[in-house]
Amino acid sequence: MAQKKYLQAKLTQFLREDRIQLWKPPYTDENKKVGLALKDLAKKYSDKLECCENEVEKIIEEIRCKAVERGTGNEHYKATGIATIEVFLPPRVKKDRKNLLETRLHVTGRELRSKIAETFGFQENYIKIVINKKQLQLGKTLEEQGVTHNVKAMVLELKQSEEDVRKNSQVEEEEQNEARLKEKRIQRTKRGLEILAERAEMVVDPETTPYLDIANQTGRSIRIPPSERKALMLAMGYHEKGRAFLKRKEYGIALPCLLDADRYFCECCRELLDTVDNYAVLQLDIAWCYFRLGQLECLDDAEKKLNMAQKCFKNCYGENHQRLVHIKGNCGKEKVLFLRLYLLQGIRNYHSGNGEEAYEYLNKACQLFKELYIDPSKVHSLMQLGFSAQEARLGLRACDGNVDHAAAHITNRREKLDQIRKEEKEKKRRRLENINYLKGMGYSARAAKQALHQASGNLEESLQILLSHPQMWWLNDSGPETNSHQESPSQETIDQLVYMGFDAAAAEAALRVFRGNVQLAAQTLAHNGGNLPPDLRLSAEDSSATPPTSPSDSAGTSSASTDEDMETEAVNEILEDIPEHEEDYLDSTLEDEEIIIAEYLSYVESIKTATKRN
Repeated sequence: MAQKKYLQAKLTQFLREDRIQLWKPPYTDENKKVGLALKDLAKKYSDKLECCENEVEKIIEEIRCKAVERGTGNEHYKATGIATIEVFLPPRVKKDRKNLLETRLHVTGRELRSKIAETFGFQENYIKIVINKKQLQLGKTLEEQGVTHNVKAMVLELKQSEEDVRKNSQVEEEEQNEARLKEKRIQRTKRGLEILAERAEMVVDPETTPYLDIANQTGRSIRIPPSERKALMLAMGYHEKGRAFLKRKEYGIALPCLLDADRYFCECCRELLDTVDNYAVLQLDIAWCYFRLGQLECLDDAEKKLNMAQKCFKNCYGENHQRLVHIKGNCGKEKVLFLRLYLLQGIRNYHSGNGEEAYEYLNKACQLFKELYIDPSKVHSLMQLGFSAQEARLGLRACDGNVDHAAAHITNRREKLDQIRKEEKEKKRRRLENINYLKGMGYSARAAKQALHQASGNLEESLQILLSHPQMWWLNDSGPETNSHQESPSQETIDQLVYMGFDAAAAEAALRVFRGNVQLAAQTLAHNGGNLPPDLRLSAEDSSATPPTSPSDSAGTSSASTDEDMETEAVNEILEDIPEHEEDYLDSTLEDEEIIIAEYLSYVESIKTATKRN
């Protein structure tokens, strides 16, 4: 298959260079049938490539037929508005994996999915459609989603077709259950990440939500702008979930997660993406997933994604990895990423008919593989010392395979991380102390956290923020519904404020706003010249007319509890896939890469041999 793709790409190159238009005479007659001149063309190119003439003729005829089909489709689209979509079917479909499907662009994604399922024999609820590197949204029209004439659509299958199920009837129920489970996993992933992202938007206490911390290459927390925190959390969450599916070789479920991650990363600023290597790794993972699905040609911008990964690595690691070596002392572990980058660049060039460039990249990948190969006995020796297999692999690659140095490196890394964790824990402890101090003054925990966040943890500055923005007092821990009613203040508390010199009406309004808290009312009035700020004055007026909540309004507790359990389950499923080791993405046995490098090198070697004979 790969060799045929190379031949197709090479012949397409020759046709462009010679400016040959196969859909016109003498290669296509007036009835759109093949012309006699095509045989002469096949002879010319087979001699040039030293390939079988019949094979070359067959491939040129395929290219011609596709060109004729495209031309007919273009004329049909102009006349009727009916678009043609090129549908790429899953790998299990051995023949005719590329098919044309006609549709109007005002239909919904659901209607297109139904048509694809009916036409090609899939169960509608167990397939996903990817167009323009995005999952097809079922509720929107194709036009709204940017789908155009001649676009490529890739079908991801969550279960086998009914025909395959009938061949083996015993497993029908098992396969259907598996497909339902996969769909539920995707939905739980989405819900779990949404919950985590919503929590990330709030000012939370890192001590109780350590999984929301985002760290740099040294393991220290990175301060993220609030406006980008939710997008970054969703991007990284979908990426981790996608990587978990990649490890299990569930590429059909992994790809939608990775594409969602890409969409959310694009909402983050460029400076942030240059700080960490996540975005570069994601580009590699997406390209790898398309390749493993056998659909690399569906990724129209594969070259762009790989170039983007290379550029991001350079920005993040520095020229020749200098910044990385300065931070970590070595770059051995990160070379795994470059091995996969070179391998994918080699594969892409091969599929594009660029034999020399393919050989160059594949050779680079091969050299890196030799450098990164680990003797299993060395891994075993380190495991005997109490280290995990993952730690052993990463340590050996960081130390060029030296067991003693690797043991020292792993121990040193553990000690450094332990020190960083202690420092981070101390920062969080001080922050918690400050929160409790502000709570003791009458502020809610949520208001205290937000003020400290804005003041970068400085207690005095956070107090100034709270005094300057008294409306922050409304950031109540129990949500806005608890602020809907304020009881009338007692005469005793009003008298206390009047005794301090404040006007009785202003005192009553302030106490109504702050629910009887004399200290906060006095601080706010003093800070604002004896009056409430206009926004709080309106809140006080509105609240005086708000009726108290009836006990009957709290019905449905059982339902809320069930929803909460489901949310907890969704979040826990996400957290289970977050690896404990922060360098998990750098750990690979390279078994798959070894096989693929050898396979594609054999293809390009055969090209070189043929070229030498010429």
